[in-house]
Amino acid sequence: MLERTLSIIKPDAVERNITGKVNAMIEEAGLRIVAQKRIHLTVKQAEEFYREHKDKAFFTSLVDFMTSGPVIVQVLEGEDAVSYYRKIMGATNPAIAEEGTIRKTFALSIDKNTVHGSDSIESAKREVGFFFSEIEICD
Repeated sequence: MLERTLSIIKPDAVERNITGKVNAMIEEAGLRIVAQKRIHLTVKQAEEFYREHKDKAFFTSLVDFMTSGPVIVQVLEGEDAVSYYRKIMGATNPAIAEEGTIRKTFALSIDKNTVHGSDSIESAKREVGFFFSEIEICD
């Protein structure tokens, strides 16, 4: 089934200027980038986006990290895009991620792990809508 999912290329990857390499891996895997923009999240935006984690110990450090520099937000489209992109990203911990995944290839640590991807179809709809209007998404 054709789906859309959200991808965020995180501040660590933007700072290292590897966004083109990440995009190449996404596209070579068969997903289409149908919307993309570079933004610098405010604390308020990051807190709202990650609100489901607000009671977790890592919430403040996550918000601090995601607001530490620009990010690239993207809408990816493809067959079963949500689960497929999660496979392409690899495990959150790059030490155990499969070879050939984005995180195994580029992540610096479990915290600076290069990319975010929606974890469900419902999350993808909410997350895409958080960053993009329909007019910004081009099939």
